[in-house]
Amino acid sequence: MTPDDASRSAREGLKPALEALIFASDEPLPVSEAVEVLEAREEEVLAAIEELRADHEARSSGLRLEQVAGGLRLATRPEVASFLHRLARLRRKRRLSVAALETLAVIAYRQPITGPEIQEIRGVNPEGALKTLLERRLVKVSGRKKVVGRPLLYSTTRDFLMHFGLNTLDDLPAMEEFEKILARTAELEGASSALPFDEEDGTTRTERLAAAGTGPAGEE
Repeated sequence: MTPDDASRSAREGLKPALEALIFASDEPLPVSEAVEVLEAREEEVLAAIEELRADHEARSSGLRLEQVAGGLRLATRPEVASFLHRLARLRRKRRLSVAALETLAVIAYRQPITGPEIQEIRGVNPEGALKTLLERRLVKVSGRKKVVGRPLLYSTTRDFLMHFGLNTLDDLPAMEEFEKILARTAELEGASSALPFDEEDGTTRTERLAAAGTGPAGEE
């Protein structure tokens, strides 16, 4: 094997790992970090970047490799923008599930609040509901709680206010109004009850939330 063949083989081995790193990074991936993680020489990584960019171009991929803000990221091509807009509109039209509405009610009345705190109130893992609410831009990550582990804090957004016709959070309806929203959604979905009842005392989780206080949870 010639030195050129060996160099080409090394770059071919770097490309899939490099692409995975760029895809998994939540912000543009600096070349220096790619070099460190891949344990390769900078010139090898730079060559792999160019070959990866050429690969995307050659196969008319829906993605393209961009260098922005001092790093690398995978972005969608302008040619497929119309399909992405259709997907976004389709998802916005979908009715929120009972689980999502219940999670939204908890956040609205106890914000800012962490995922574990939501789970403690609802009794189930809120991960799926939070993902839906974040995608719908009804809630946002508003910081981290100053406790061990620094869990994310969730709060409602301006879109939440617009969706429910509120001017400010001070205009939130009484807890009972959210109960009615959840009940109507459950009826449309064929569920027997919008909120699971506690078998011991017959109260809903939202009622227990109200009993615990409806002000912001705050940071500790």
